[in-house]
Amino acid sequence: MKQSLGVCYYPEHWDQNIWENDAQQMKELGLSWVRIGEFAWKEIEPTEGQFNFEWLDKAIKILGQAGLKVVLGTPTATPPKWVLDKYPDMLSKDINGNIRGFGSRRHYCFSHSGYIEQCKDIVTRLAKRYGKNPYVCAWQTDNEYGCHDTTISYSDTAKDAFRTWLRYKYPGKGNDGDIEALNKEWGNVFWSMKYDNFDEINLPNLTVTEPNPAHVLDFRRFSSDQVVNFNLSQVEIIRQYSNAPIAHNYMGRTTEFNHFEVGESLDFASWDSYPLGFSEDRLETSDEEKRNFYRQGNPDFQAFHHDLYRAVGKGRWWIMEQQPGPVNWAPYNPAPLDGMVRLWTWEAFAHGAETVCYFRWRQAPFAQEQMHAGLLRPDSVPAQGYYEAKKVAEELNSINGLEINTAPIGIIFDYDADAMWDIQPQGKGLSYFGLIFDIYSSLRRLGFSIDFLSPEATNFNDYKLIIASGVMHTPDKLKELLLNSTAEILFGPRSNAKSENMYIETKLPPNLSKIDVTVDRVQTLRPDINIPLEINGNAKYYIEELEGKAEDIIKTSSGISVLKSKNNINYLGSWLDGNGFDELFISLCNKINLDYTVMPYGVRRRETSDHYYWFNYNENEIKTIIGSIKGADFVKIKK
Repeated sequence: MKQSLGVCYYPEHWDQNIWENDAQQMKELGLSWVRIGEFAWKEIEPTEGQFNFEWLDKAIKILGQAGLKVVLGTPTATPPKWVLDKYPDMLSKDINGNIRGFGSRRHYCFSHSGYIEQCKDIVTRLAKRYGKNPYVCAWQTDNEYGCHDTTISYSDTAKDAFRTWLRYKYPGKGNDGDIEALNKEWGNVFWSMKYDNFDEINLPNLTVTEPNPAHVLDFRRFSSDQVVNFNLSQVEIIRQYSNAPIAHNYMGRTTEFNHFEVGESLDFASWDSYPLGFSEDRLETSDEEKRNFYRQGNPDFQAFHHDLYRAVGKGRWWIMEQQPGPVNWAPYNPAPLDGMVRLWTWEAFAHGAETVCYFRWRQAPFAQEQMHAGLLRPDSVPAQGYYEAKKVAEELNSINGLEINTAPIGIIFDYDADAMWDIQPQGKGLSYFGLIFDIYSSLRRLGFSIDFLSPEATNFNDYKLIIASGVMHTPDKLKELLLNSTAEILFGPRSNAKSENMYIETKLPPNLSKIDVTVDRVQTLRPDINIPLEINGNAKYYIEELEGKAEDIIKTSSGISVLKSKNNINYLGSWLDGNGFDELFISLCNKINLDYTVMPYGVRRRETSDHYYWFNYNENEIKTIIGSIKGADFVKIKK
């Protein structure tokens, strides 16, 4: 596979007289792809039914004739004011019932049928006009589903749609569903919460204390389904008129909808990578860690999403937006350390990315993102990111492409589990994402390449170690596949802890047939309290007290069991700190003869089919077993 580069471009922001020069400069830089159109609804359809395609026709032609391939975005993330005037109830509401109004973007509720029909119309018009255009070589649906907390809406429209969804989930003999079945599954006998009919059910917000967790979980699942269906409605239209591949650009740590289900209808996944912004606004690491990498980004956050979206894309994925300089939206917005834009790009390629597109071509001198850097400054002078992109383009010309193999370790990533943890964390700040990220980071510190796996996966034969930690409801099919696998399996903590609707089953968790272990009691700890282990490291945050005859492999210093094992099945009863997870995985690797390499601080390794890539996230040069690596740089070693 030959990797390529691209850029995000907004021709509607600039005088048409410079479009041709922009296109020529993009091509000379070594770019192959240009994404356009995803925010341009008002420019395409100024008023309802009145269309202005001429500027878009011209832009696509100029880009295409310059030798660039166009990714055309559907503009449904930014409905114009006339759409809102037509459907004043299309706006979403936050958990406090506040309207999320016009004046930025993503101001719509996924459940509004009128808005969905309006979206279908504009997508149909675009697909008919450009579906066979030789320069339109890929499509993007909408933009960043879930960004700015926009998956879940507490509008009246969502309430009505939720009631309909519940009737289908709990069907009765007629068309009105089985309300008693719902009451039983939700446990509504508690606190006199029983309903007499579905029209009595409101959304799970504005309650005196916490709402019923089963109610919240069903609402989260409903909200995810609305995103899936919204995306599918656009994909089905585009496929009628175009054979070009279709993607969506997901975000970092946006878990409120099931990305695997959205991805089922798409040809490839993409995501928007902003290493510095994400380190500041959505990652719980120590202040020291953030200071050490404040101009480089966390060494594992980008890689985590590369691997996740490779799974979501069924092996095919891009970066649709790569940070090229300071952003405008994080709590703090430093400039990338020189060399990091190049490093981020190559790290994506080493994880299997087909294309990396930089955001954006030219920094906008107006509106909300005017402080967000591009490859060019507002005066069209190249910025630092331009020169690093140019270097990557030159380097790509010297290779035939990168291919990756199946990794030795697979991690189950379950969006439903993330919802369950969010609903009942049992401790302030605890999250499924946080647990899986800590596990992933530990394995990266041991030099491993990693694959993420959907909970629907069925083939585990190629893996030596599979981790199914934190999957709070583990479906019987997945559980049996894992228990019968020849791979080493790690469950827990909180694996199979609840039923599908968040009951604690009478047969206590984890209820795994091939290992005698039972969770007797659960406690969570303050973040400043650690429980020392007999090995190097500590248990923290979440502690299960384990019973059973399975062998104790790891204990606390006071003799309490932390890890129990039988044959290839392991159950972990605690969230461990970094040292604890490292020691755990070293012991499992030794058990199954899986080679590992302890990486220097801030250095990570990724394996391709014929090379090892070593990436140094540190500012300073670091000595390694393969030699020294300069700060903010990487080396590749032939296998």
